[in-house]
Amino acid sequence: NILRRLVHTGCRVTVVPAATTAADVLSLRPDGVFLSNGPGDPEPLAFQAAQVRALLGRTPVFGICLGHQVLGLASGGRTYKLKFGHRGGNHPVLNKITNKVEITSHNHGFAVDPDSLPASTVELTHVNLNDQTLEGFRRRDVPAFCVQYHPEAAPGPHDSRYLFDDFVKLMTE
Repeated sequence: NILRRLVHTGCRVTVVPAATTAADVLSLRPDGVFLSNGPGDPEPLAFQAAQVRALLGRTPVFGICLGHQVLGLASGGRTYKLKFGHRGGNHPVLNKITNKVEITSHNHGFAVDPDSLPASTVELTHVNLNDQTLEGFRRRDVPAFCVQYHPEAAPGPHDSRYLFDDFVKLMTE
């Protein structure tokens, strides 16, 4: 459904493998890069984090789930395994920018440690109201943001679909 949501917002999508270098991605001249979800522990993904770090400031970046965790690693943060993973389509998340609660869909067992992210370059934007884990952040210094949950959830909830529009706006600015 991620591809459908991107196309619905007017994006033309090119999918590349996770092992693609930043140079190869940039050679495609993208308007933005979307970091998708995926399984497992993000810590071993040092290569992917380095490639994302090389993309930052060169093109807008939006990540969800594992993409959120990789962007966290690329931003100087650390990840950790949750005692109990987040699963299901009814997790309340506070959007700290709008001060509204969004009902979100989750399927992950790891999280980004908010205390490991440098406050000078990272703004924490979303927090899980069940356990206070970090659910989203944006970079202050480059056009990049991410969320831990699934705004593309099908059949829902759809409270966070606006994030795809935010990504398109970031790419057009």
